[in-house]
Amino acid sequence: MSSDQPQPAFVLVRPQMGENIGGAARAMLNFGLDKMRIVDPRDGWPNERAVAMASGAGRVLDGALLTETTEAALADCHYVFATTARARGLTKPVVTPEKAMLQAAEMIERGEKVAVLFGPERAGLENEDIARANAIINVPVNPEYASLNLAQCVLLTAYEWRRASTEFVAERVDMAKTDWATHSEMEALERHYEERLDEAGFFYPAPKAEGMKINLRNMWSRMRLTRADVQMLHGVMRQMVRWKDRSE
Repeated sequence: MSSDQPQPAFVLVRPQMGENIGGAARAMLNFGLDKMRIVDPRDGWPNERAVAMASGAGRVLDGALLTETTEAALADCHYVFATTARARGLTKPVVTPEKAMLQAAEMIERGEKVAVLFGPERAGLENEDIARANAIINVPVNPEYASLNLAQCVLLTAYEWRRASTEFVAERVDMAKTDWATHSEMEALERHYEERLDEAGFFYPAPKAEGMKINLRNMWSRMRLTRADVQMLHGVMRQMVRWKDRSE
């Protein structure tokens, strides 16, 4: 059973291989989509190979709407995108998957129903199907090898849907049972190293000593260290001093 989560319907038009239908189901569920529609599958429906390939995404197939024609699959939709990798000689807006899914998110938020057409594996959508679409999604693939597997194309579009409809932090750091070092902890580390290096005669000659110390402090300030990092570096310096004392 499909969820009630607002989302575009992914329409597979005359898919040829059950494995690709199952792969498309997995790709959809990877990114939170489960509204699949299947138009006139070549090998009939249900399809055991599709079920096997879908693995844990079987519920996408269970809730799939089966129709005999593309027209029937799109009957309740307000806006339709058609995916194709090559020019078709039709006058239509052509957008990237990213732009298409941003537009889809806006339309769905307004209560409109959006569909995305995916063509059969051998040759893609026919012009008759594309003519029913409001816009074309053109994937910027290598022009010398523009062939995309059905499941790959579904995965790429589903990924862009997820990006457009969900807020994500672009970068994060997973802290491993520690916190970032505070400014005072970094200052203590800097003093520790500066004092021990001073004792070792590192800051030489004397006229350059102050500039060398500033450079060292500046180096520490460019490092974002955790408390565990700071403790380890304190330990490194202490051990080096102990080793020196034992060797004398």
